[in-house]
This record gives sequence, C-alpha cells and structure tokens, in this order.
Amino acid sequence: MTRPLDLAVIGNCAVSSLVSPTGRHLWFCYPRFDAEPVLNALLGGEDPERGFFDVTLRGQAASRQAYLPNSAVLETVLTDDAGASLRILDLAPRFKRYGRIYRPPSLLRRIEPVAGRPRIRIRLRPTFEYGQRIPVVSNGSNHIRYVSADQVLRLTTDAPLSHILYETEFGLDRPVNLVLGPDETLPESAEQHARTCLSETIAYWADWVRGLNVPFDWQEAVIRAAITLKLCSFEDTGAIVAALTTSVPEAPGSSRNWDYRFCWLRDAFFTVSALNRLNATLTMEGFVRFVLDSVLQDLEGPVPPLFAIAPGLGTEERIAQALPGFLGNGPVRVGNAAVSQRQNDGYGSIILTASQMFFDTRLPRRGDADLYRQLAVIGRDAARSAFEPDAGLWEYRERESVHTYSTAMCWAAVDRLAGIARRVGLSEDAKGWEVQAAGIRERLLREAVVPEEGWVASALGGRSVDASSLLLPEIGLLRANDPLFLRTLEITERRLVRDGFVKRYDEADDFGLPETAFIVCSFWYIDALARVGRREEARAVFETALSWRNHVGLLAEDVDPRTGLLWGNFPQTYSQVGLILSAMRLSRSWEEGLWRG
Repeated sequence: MTRPLDLAVIGNCAVSSLVSPTGRHLWFCYPRFDAEPVLNALLGGEDPERGFFDVTLRGQAASRQAYLPNSAVLETVLTDDAGASLRILDLAPRFKRYGRIYRPPSLLRRIEPVAGRPRIRIRLRPTFEYGQRIPVVSNGSNHIRYVSADQVLRLTTDAPLSHILYETEFGLDRPVNLVLGPDETLPESAEQHARTCLSETIAYWADWVRGLNVPFDWQEAVIRAAITLKLCSFEDTGAIVAALTTSVPEAPGSSRNWDYRFCWLRDAFFTVSALNRLNATLTMEGFVRFVLDSVLQDLEGPVPPLFAIAPGLGTEERIAQALPGFLGNGPVRVGNAAVSQRQNDGYGSIILTASQMFFDTRLPRRGDADLYRQLAVIGRDAARSAFEPDAGLWEYRERESVHTYSTAMCWAAVDRLAGIARRVGLSEDAKGWEVQAAGIRERLLREAVVPEEGWVASALGGRSVDASSLLLPEIGLLRANDPLFLRTLEITERRLVRDGFVKRYDEADDFGLPETAFIVCSFWYIDALARVGRREEARAVFETALSWRNHVGLLAEDVDPRTGLLWGNFPQTYSQVGLILSAMRLSRSWEEGLWRG
C-alpha cells in the first residue's frame, strides 16, 4: 500500500526533487531549494492536472523503487500486465569536473526497456508563480522550452519530441534520456551526457560514503540518513534547510502548515554534531561558515531564529492561493513568520556550533581571538536574555514564556564561551564567563523545578512537560545520573511517551492539542534511555523508530501514533540527525561486532 509520504528525494546540493513510487516528480523548486516549485503536484490536491513530470506505462501492473546502493541515484521499475517492463533512473548530476564539483540546477531522467517493448507516455507539466501561471511552450530540434515572464525551463531529450508535446504513447525499444533545467544547450548528445552523469554521479556518492565514519549496527539506515542530510545542504552558501518542502501539515486538517525551506539556528548544533561524528567534514565546515557569516555580519538587535539559505529571496510569510495543499490540506505558506519571533535558544545554538572551530584540529580555518571577540557579543546577549520571555523552540505564535530550554541554551552559550576564552589564552575572560554561567544555572534550576516533585518543567514556574528537557544532559546542564534528570525522565515517560511515540508537550498550543508525535523527540528519548543505562530499552525503541521510515528509508517531521503514517515537511533534517546520533550512541563497536558477528 502506498502512503502519502512514500516519496524519494534526489538532489545534488543545488536542487532537489521528490519522486513518487511510480516515478512521478511531484516537487521541484527551481533554481534552488527555497525558490518557486515549478513541479508542485505535491501541494496540488489529490488528482492534480499540472505540476508534475512522469512516465506512464500502458497496462501497468506493478512498480518497485529503491536507491542504487550508497548513492542518491533512484531506480524505479514499472511492469505491465503482459510482463513488459522498464526502469527509470533519476538523479541530479553531482561529480568532480575540472577540479571542482559539477552540480548544475538540473534533473536527469533515463528510461530503459528491461523486457518486451513497453508502451509509455511522457508527460511534463510545469507551472510558474506557485501554480498561478501555465507556461508558453515552444520547441527546437532536440528540446522543449517552457517560458514565463521571468523564468525558462528547458527539456533536452533524445526521445521523440512530438510524443512529449502531445503526450501520446510510443513503444520504448531503446534507452531515452531527458535533462530538465536551465535554458542552455547541452555540449554533447543527450545519450552521452546521461551516460557520463550517471556513471560519474554513482562514483561520486560511492566515494563520499566510503569516507563516512558509520557505526557497525544499522549501517544502511545511517548511510541513507547521511546522504539525505547532505541533499538538504545548499552547497553554494553552506546552509542546511530544515526540510525540502513547505506546508505538508503536521496532521490532517490541523492548519499546522509551515515553510521549512530555511536554515534554523537551533538545528545547527545537532547537525554539526552528526556531521562531525560521521566525518563529513566538508559539509560541516560549510555549515559552520554559513552560521558565522549569516549571524556575525549583523550583530544589532535580537538574532532571528532562521535565515534564508542565500541572498535574493525573502522570509516573509504569505499564502500561495493557487495551490490547494497536500491532499487538499491548505493553506500553502511561503516564507515563515517565525523569523520575527524572539527565540532565545538561538544564542546557544550559535556558540555551540562555532565552538567546533576552536577544538576541531581537522578544520583548515581555526577559531582565534578575533572570532572569540565576535562571539562574546552573542554571549553577552545570551546572558541578558536568559530569563526573558520568548516563543520557545516550538515557536508558539500567540504567547511567550520563560522557557526552560531557551534559558538552558543561554547558559550553554555562556558556559562554552568560558572554554573558548581559555582555549585562546584569555583566562580572565574565562573566569568571568564561568561566574555568569553558574548564576544562570543556579536560578534556572531553582525556578524551573516543580516544588516538592523534583522534575524540570517546560517553563520557569510552570508544571507542563516538554520533551526538550531530555536534552539537558546533551548540552551539559545536568548529568544523566542526577536525580533531578531521572525524575524528569520518569515524568516525561508517563505524560508524553506511548509505545515509543513521543509528543513534544502535553498542553494545548495556538492550534489545540497536537495530534502527532514529533519524530526527533523519540530519538531524544532513545538517547536519554541510553545515557541512564537502559540500553536494551533504548535499542528496542530505536528499532520501532526505524520502522516509521518510508519505503526508501526516509523520515518526515511527524508520525501519527494511531496509523503509523508520516506527516509534516519532508524529508526532515532533524529526524535524519536524530537517527544518526542515536545509532552512533547505541551501536556495538566494530571490534565487538566483528568478533561476535
């Protein structure tokens, strides 16, 4: 049975596309992740007439789909009721050429007959301006152009143009190749271009995966998560988006529809941690550089919680009226109003991310006293903001509180600056930061702990439970064996956890009580279990979480505990990071695994 988010992603760190189990491209933002989706059927309702690129097979009876091993190249095999079959290879070219990475903003599709002479139809129906404009179509000798007022797409192919233009069937008796992207002439034949891109892209990903530091257990799951995490990175600037989509709702009919095609500061620390443990240092360096460049270029006023992945497009929120939404669940939002919120945990995210520059000897550009002085400005803001109300990491839109996690991350900013100052030889500065950190921690634990019950609430003076409290040992505020944390874990299990599904909090927000479980919270719970010595329980919950992945091993933002269906924006970077970090924590060592088998 096909589920709504049984989708695969292809990409090359410049563009990406989501592909259905039968090979239909449903979501292709061009010419970058946060640009308009020229293929947008993902948000076009249950039976969209436009916004897709597919291959239909007469009499189709079966389909199967998988990635080629250790790659971002997708294979879809379609079989008809008479036994004829074909395979579709989808990729976004990525490989080394002329001493640099070749990653054009284009998609490549190769269709090959496997058995018999299958009869197929190729349909390409892009739209522009978030579904408002149907392009003008023209063609040349080997290409078709799709033109709007300020955008042109070109499909270059060796398939019969007339059959594509009129969407008529033809018999597939040889491989055909289709390249969708900029309005540029290919310097070689479509066949040669496809063969080169396919072989070189496969070789690139095999080499990249070979350099990963993967755990002994769950290797395939970690490799797929790592490749997906890389596909969510915009290499030109180093940004990593929270997800590649907008407005896939957290639950049906909930209106919890958000645009995640931006780079959130709070993801920074966890993403860098995952990339560091995987030994994916180039992606990590690019991300650290993006965070430093985006934040430190303007230190006036509060730091926004999210940033555009590159200059040129804004973050202001609006509604795309022409798109009805995922399975009809609108609205479709473009931009994210959270950019104007106060979210004080961002200060800690910046410092925790930047600290990598001072302690990782693999990096060619190391942190120095000048960078420390820039970060010290952030630290002073963190100390001032530690007990100021904010929207919190869950980005409440209608209320503010002094959230425990936000205050804890302000403490982390000040605490880490003490270590950084000492690293660059400024011992007096280090002592000053230590004194401030101690003061913030003492007040936080005094005001966030529920009196006479001994557990940490979601906000100072409150009694609500929040899954983010499971992260307090991760950032160093509490030890895992501290009775205060053990009691917090106990309360969290009682009020938020059901069969491995973990909800974010147990109180109504701006849209009522959440219906779905936030997937990364389950990984936080898994890590907490491992930290307190309950490793067998942690491994069991981890196996449950792995079962939520779709048919090609990807995770979205949320999962419905009642149905097991994935919901929310896709693929969710945070979920892939959580999978990687939990697997690294729980896996047997290579020595133990090879010895015991």
